[in-house]
Amino acid sequence: MGTLQSFILHRRSQGVKTRTINFGLQVVRHILNLAESEWIDLNGVTWLQRAPRIKFLPETDRRKPRPLSFEEQATLFAALPPYLARMATFKVNTGCREQEVCQLRWKWERVIPELATSVFLIPSEHVKNREDRLVVLNSIARMMVDSVRGEHEDFVFTYRGKPVKKMNGRAWQAARKRVNMRDVRVHDLKHTFGRRLRAAGVSFEDRQDLLGHKSGRVTTHYSSPELSNLIAAANRVCPGEWGKNGEAIILEEKNRYLVAV
Repeated sequence: MGTLQSFILHRRSQGVKTRTINFGLQVVRHILNLAESEWIDLNGVTWLQRAPRIKFLPETDRRKPRPLSFEEQATLFAALPPYLARMATFKVNTGCREQEVCQLRWKWERVIPELATSVFLIPSEHVKNREDRLVVLNSIARMMVDSVRGEHEDFVFTYRGKPVKKMNGRAWQAARKRVNMRDVRVHDLKHTFGRRLRAAGVSFEDRQDLLGHKSGRVTTHYSSPELSNLIAAANRVCPGEWGKNGEAIILEEKNRYLVAV
């Protein structure tokens, strides 16, 4: 840890959050553990006899989630360019992480004939927790996918014929500034989906599956009834269901993407 102090101080001087610094420390700890347990030299000896102990820093500066109301969502999404509004609408209705949306590929789509729909199965190497990620589409997410079907051979969401590297770029930041919502992060769309699921009474287990959280359950072999249940749960955050709970939502088409108002 003494050796790492210069790294920690340097990252502090750059103004990054403790959580980001801990991600770096986690990589170092993982490498050291491999050097102790798995990496073997030509003589059959591990690189290290004992890995130094790496302690993570207390995350006292961690930012709390900032879920959006439907009104805030409508205001922010209306300020986004069409390609980014589609991605944001998909994200807030699936709970996908930013890179899961940016990297989403057509070859990951799995048609479910029995349910007359499809899902996406993102391979583990593209998922943060290194588990295959099932992406269930509610009616709004399905419209976002269908609205761009055929535009690109490989990637679902693109801009000017190329995949989008990140959502949190100049367009996102400019839109936040324009509508005075600078505290909203792209990741808050995932928190928003989770909050709406919980408010709609979706069970903890179903929320875990819909949000792609690591749960220990098999997530690549769902039966039709199980998938049907997850799709129904995801649809509970859509306009009709929320209208029953006293918050009326109307969808109107604008520049080929849907905005909740």
